[in-house]
Amino acid sequence: MKRKKELLSVLWIFVTLNYLYCDLIGLMDSSMLKQYLTGSVEGLEINENFLLYAGILMEIPIAMVLLSRVLAKKANCWANIFAGGIKTIVMVATLFVGSFTNYYLFFAIIEIATTIFIVGYAIQWLRQKNGEKG
Repeated sequence: MKRKKELLSVLWIFVTLNYLYCDLIGLMDSSMLKQYLTGSVEGLEINENFLLYAGILMEIPIAMVLLSRVLAKKANCWANIFAGGIKTIVMVATLFVGSFTNYYLFFAIIEIATTIFIVGYAIQWLRQKNGEKG
């Protein structure tokens, strides 16, 4: 069980770093940076509420790094299924809002694949009976 918790935690670290690095690269994109400086990106207003929601969305994978290590099996599985599902849905949805760049698509594919794997791994673990290896 400890190994499964560690793997899930490491996967959340991996996907979080991908989210953050994609955002960092976006700040190096001069056309995106110009939009950020105006407070509107692709017609979306970047205001205090938007930033709060973005912060909440980023807190999910950050919290899962810790929760994957400390929660008991059943709660751990359900937390990973829920968090992974939410992050997958959000990332897929972002592909249909405005336009996206090649670098964004690159990171989005990695992020979506990772969160889908997390959900599948948690479901598999949830279905295992106590004492089973795997």
